[in-house]
Amino acid sequence: MSKLYAGIHRPKRRLRHASLEGSPRRLPSGDDGPYRCAWVGNVPGFAGYHDTEWGFPVADEAQLFEKICLEVFQSGLSWRTILDKRPAFREVFLGFDFERVARFGEDDVQRLLADARIVRHRGKIQATIHNARRACEAVETHGSLGALIWKHEPTLNVLATAKAEPVASKTPESTAFAASLKALGWRYVGPTTAYAFMQAMGLVNDHHPDCSVWSACETARQAFIRPRSVR
Repeated sequence: MSKLYAGIHRPKRRLRHASLEGSPRRLPSGDDGPYRCAWVGNVPGFAGYHDTEWGFPVADEAQLFEKICLEVFQSGLSWRTILDKRPAFREVFLGFDFERVARFGEDDVQRLLADARIVRHRGKIQATIHNARRACEAVETHGSLGALIWKHEPTLNVLATAKAEPVASKTPESTAFAASLKALGWRYVGPTTAYAFMQAMGLVNDHHPDCSVWSACETARQAFIRPRSVR
């Protein structure tokens, strides 16, 4: 979701895309509705996604893998496009069960390239299958994909000492995360994709402090049991 939303750390503030510069930092969903992050706007589907998913911490293996894959497919496109196609993506990639996706072969690539319901990009489809195999390796090494991912959560000290800075779509932490995945053989997960993933999966709480969902995300993050490596 690298082109349509503004993500904001506490206390650090950052917009996710230059096109949102100058837009309101918070937006009511109606005369008496809750305040939401500005990226929600009036885009169909964004309010529900914002209110119930974006920024809440996730440990579920399939959900984590799904989000990495969808962020890969989203690169160069709008998140609205991917969100609309998400049910079809879930169907053709078997609920993003990476152990099953890892067994896909060339016949599956051709099948997916012929399916107009998803983004038909050979490189991204092949990367999804390739990354499924890397996810299986993460389970072997760490005990879970979540353990590999959550060890890249920014520390409280990093968040507490962060200062306001220019608009950015990546952070030092997302750059390190992307570099770590690249070293493990993952494809198409650069610093910007990694940061969008971290925002969406709750590794950071980038809701605006005035957003009605900020406190719910913060409470969820405080109660969240981080997956830990078994080795």
